[in-house]
Amino acid sequence: MFSRNLVSQLAERLNEPRRFIQIIAGPRQTGKTTAVLQALEKINTPRRFVSADDPNPVSAEWLRNEWEQARALAAPGEAVLVIDEIQKAGGWSSIVKLLWDEDSRLRINLKAVFTGSSSLLLQKGLAESLMGRFEILYSPHWSYKECGEAFGYSLDDFLFFGGYPGAAALIKDENRWARYIGTSIVEPTISQDILMMEEVRKPALLRSLFLLGSGYSAQELSFTKMLGQLQDAGNTVTLAHYLDLLDRANMLTGLRNYRGNQIYTRKSSPRFMVYDTSLMTYADGTNRRRLLDNPRDKGRLAESAVGAYLLARSKEEGFEVYWWRERNNEVDFVINKGNRLTAIEVKSGRVKNAGGSLVFKKLYPEALSLVVGSGDTSLEDFLSGKKPLFL
Repeated sequence: MFSRNLVSQLAERLNEPRRFIQIIAGPRQTGKTTAVLQALEKINTPRRFVSADDPNPVSAEWLRNEWEQARALAAPGEAVLVIDEIQKAGGWSSIVKLLWDEDSRLRINLKAVFTGSSSLLLQKGLAESLMGRFEILYSPHWSYKECGEAFGYSLDDFLFFGGYPGAAALIKDENRWARYIGTSIVEPTISQDILMMEEVRKPALLRSLFLLGSGYSAQELSFTKMLGQLQDAGNTVTLAHYLDLLDRANMLTGLRNYRGNQIYTRKSSPRFMVYDTSLMTYADGTNRRRLLDNPRDKGRLAESAVGAYLLARSKEEGFEVYWWRERNNEVDFVINKGNRLTAIEVKSGRVKNAGGSLVFKKLYPEALSLVVGSGDTSLEDFLSGKKPLFL
């Protein structure tokens, strides 16, 4: 069975002395549970694995009971408690804080691993009670390299079908694959992760924004123009809020125009970017051959694949992802980490001004320039992680 780097990372942390709760966070259907089970196989420690993903409400009493049973395994040595989909246990963070701190005082060597598909619900729980007590390991969408090694994907396969491992077995039947993406990923993320977490007065508008933005991935669209394309769109503040929710749910984001000034940056029109190209092709509804045979459409798929790759790495490595445009000059991506800056241009087949990188370099001479799709850096090599992102 294929093993992601996440597996060895988690196994290493579980072999360390008890310090932090390990949180495995990421989008739905990216293999978080599988990775945890594989990591447990690498360690020789008693463990208890339970899931909070139950149709019935999971109570604080349930959580305390499972913790007590795991404590029994830890006597007199150590044990690991894994709770899958922890965010579905009501009030989980305050109970975990109490139990974790009790173990620390009593020197009970019980290590804890929690997984969660909803970054919205996890963020709220972690911020409320558990500051300083946890580390996060991210489980992003699968990369081109991973999909190639695990499923034999070609570059075109990856551009169209993206990085959801559960959907890989269905790619021979595009209609079946699309139904899976819709019913197992898109709809549960919106209806369970977002709508259960936030008060969304216009759920239909949120779904419409997802479809519009995913279809426009790698393109700029102002909030004002969105109002003209969406039914019952409300106002720009509502759209910006809904886009933020989709961003925190690892579905769709709006990249901001880089200016080196955060206040100005937030006022710019967003450049839509999906977190996985499968969401773009699902929203588009066009068959594989039509998208891949059209240079303009394939170019947007290539740019979206690069954008999704950068977004995935940014969460783990702590950098920001932007784009840049000034008049007719633009750069596809600008990434910023501390005082390090990199401008990334994707040669994708789309017709665009070729001088953007030169103009950007004049404004920011300290920036590294990368051209993906050139002789020095192919799209395949870049998506495989063979090119450093920063100087």
